[in-house]
Amino acid sequence: MLQTGIKGKREITVTQELTAQAMGSGELPVFATPAVIALAEETAWRSVAPDLEPGQGTVGTELHVEHIAATPVGMKVRCETELVEIDRRKLTFSVELFDEVGVIARGTHCRFIVENEKFLKRAEKKLEDAAQKQ
Repeated sequence: MLQTGIKGKREITVTQELTAQAMGSGELPVFATPAVIALAEETAWRSVAPDLEPGQGTVGTELHVEHIAATPVGMKVRCETELVEIDRRKLTFSVELFDEVGVIARGTHCRFIVENEKFLKRAEKKLEDAAQKQ
């Protein structure tokens, strides 16, 4: 059952593929902000997935993260999330990321609970709508 206080934790090692240089978000070989975002989202959704009903998932809708310190290739990064608010289908998480020296990013992340099949059908309908406009 979903309840506030659910925590998530994931750890990765920064590789060349996760750098700003490789991801196109900058020119330096340090952990990229898009990689920070992806790790925060993954940590959050995985933390609550076991407590959802069959056929349900979550989608990210909002992310406010301050990326405050650079992390070089080869260093470990740990993300920790906590579900701090539930408002019907809206889930709000606190997010903190750490490298081996200290905090590198912090903020909040919102996700919505969706019925996976229904959500995908709605997304796929956009292809039909776009084709009809042409």
